[in-house]
Amino acid sequence: MIEYNQVLTNADLAVTENARSKIAELIRDTHGEATAVRIYVSGGGCSGMNYGMTFSEDAESKDSVMDGEEGYRLVVDPFALSFLNGAEVDYVDDGVNATFVFNNVFQAVGGSGACGGCGGGSF
Repeated sequence: MIEYNQVLTNADLAVTENARSKIAELIRDTHGEATAVRIYVSGGGCSGMNYGMTFSEDAESKDSVMDGEEGYRLVVDPFALSFLNGAEVDYVDDGVNATFVFNNVFQAVGGSGACGGCGGGSF
């Protein structure tokens, strides 16, 4: 039987102070419509996996959850966590662009960031 980690810690997925603060702000701005932010992983191929975030109303039974004093709540399903384990989520605002950044994701999955040669240039 597979056991799932219900409590997500910074050892599983590091979340910087900037990211925690922004996630808490975004959740507050929904005025109760969302209770958490879900991190997801999709895609693949030469460009690697795509990492994203969306609002969530609740965690599923197999999700790992990170709650913080600042009022943020992150949920991650087991598939996404397998690609994010050991990575870092940061929020960067340089005055022109503001975005969440996923750092060390190649390290988290043991990849090198290099193309393995799928034999095609476009799909």
